[in-house]
Amino acid sequence: MRFLNFVLYAFLAFGITPVYAESLFFEDEPVQDGLNVFEVSENFADIYKKLDGVSWGGKNINVAIENLENLNVDAHIAATDERIVLVWKDAIIANYPKPKSGDWNGFGEITTALVLHLRAKDPVLRNASESEMYQMVVDSLIRGIDENGRYIYSKTAEINENGRILTSVGLEGKRDERGNYRVVGIYKDSPADIAGIKNGDLITEINGEKVANFSEGDLFAVMSGFNSGTSKLKLLTPSGNKDVVLRRATIILADADVVHRSNPETGGILEIVVHKISDNTVAIVNEALAKYEDVSGIVLDLRATTGDDEKSAAKLSGLFIGEKPILRIIETAKEEVEIVPSGNAVTEVPVVVLVSNMTRGTAEAVAAAFYEYERGVLVGTPTAGNARIATRIDLDNGGALELLNKSIKSGNGKIIDERGVFPIVCLSNIRSSSQQNAFFLNVINNDFNIKDFNKDDSVPVSDIKKGCPNIVSGKDEDSLAIAVAVKILTDKKVYDKLIAE
Repeated sequence: MRFLNFVLYAFLAFGITPVYAESLFFEDEPVQDGLNVFEVSENFADIYKKLDGVSWGGKNINVAIENLENLNVDAHIAATDERIVLVWKDAIIANYPKPKSGDWNGFGEITTALVLHLRAKDPVLRNASESEMYQMVVDSLIRGIDENGRYIYSKTAEINENGRILTSVGLEGKRDERGNYRVVGIYKDSPADIAGIKNGDLITEINGEKVANFSEGDLFAVMSGFNSGTSKLKLLTPSGNKDVVLRRATIILADADVVHRSNPETGGILEIVVHKISDNTVAIVNEALAKYEDVSGIVLDLRATTGDDEKSAAKLSGLFIGEKPILRIIETAKEEVEIVPSGNAVTEVPVVVLVSNMTRGTAEAVAAAFYEYERGVLVGTPTAGNARIATRIDLDNGGALELLNKSIKSGNGKIIDERGVFPIVCLSNIRSSSQQNAFFLNVINNDFNIKDFNKDDSVPVSDIKKGCPNIVSGKDEDSLAIAVAVKILTDKKVYDKLIAE
């Protein structure tokens, strides 16, 4: 590498203050270590420029280049008013004059130069693809701003000629030498992408079973197929173990799937599985409600649903609830914005809302709205308590940044972020047919000792989650969720009792 910092080293050795050059790179050597340094620098410059204009809690975000040291424990970066220094263990390996405030091109080039130095020392970063490199570097840059922020790479996934992949969790993988399944590709906006799974993550368990025990056919059935279904994965990631819930979904085009369980006498049950709350979801649900207007009950499945568009959340809730405050957005410490849908509800059919620890973002506000306005019975396990709305920053390279910098309250002002929303019927406490019968018998006889934790903020969230833990197997949860939902929707006494609670 022919960095001008080699000259800087010589100057420093003799106590000479170096002069900042116009560029750290030579035009006749645009590619270094497999990267086009000018394109990479432009991308980083664009990221710095756009992050500088984002508001977080009423404060301006100052992106510190020091956060790059998060890439490796042996790296240490110090940025003074005059210089930016990279130390590897005890040795200085890079030293640059700090660009002036607002010189994003300068910061972009220095970031690229630091990344090249780190790639030379760190085999993980050196072996990373370009998309993985961007993901790792930008994650480090914004970690101090928002731990849930992410970089979306612009590479387009290859899809079928009809423009979609049917019923897939949205990831590609391959076995390692121990039989585990390593993620090698993620489809944009798929359930896997929304759940935060990244290239390189290792899937070690599926539905409580070791992946090493799965045949290739078993893996294929989990990752794709012709029916929707839930899988619970245990991942080993660079930051530790992670549990996620994935539902196979129609990728690219559909943010919701609809299943009509017909009954000639009652019209049947309409199951609406929502993957992401969006305008597309609202259109799909609205069309389904118009098409199946004679159904006796609706199951709104939000168990693996996310969303960061407050207007779409209001529209979706408004189809069932009408013109009532659905959520409040906290943009600064003093300002709240109330979101109210326009128009009347289009259905009054009883609703069961399924929730889980993977119900996040505006989906939590939707669940809270059904609860607060006694419009549906919440069934499942506690939601994630990750009720935030993203600011999306589109980048010049076709990618984007997402920062979850706006927290959400319910329409009535209840804090959802960090606490979550709690079901009235906990699925994990109903594990056998005999328990189900006892549970429903007690409800019918008005002898059900229910406790609504949504009304009691004094109980720690950790205690509630211990009492209503997640179900390990997605297959068990699917069958149990439908059985309980159908029982509630087909027995008016049960439904009315739970709504009244």
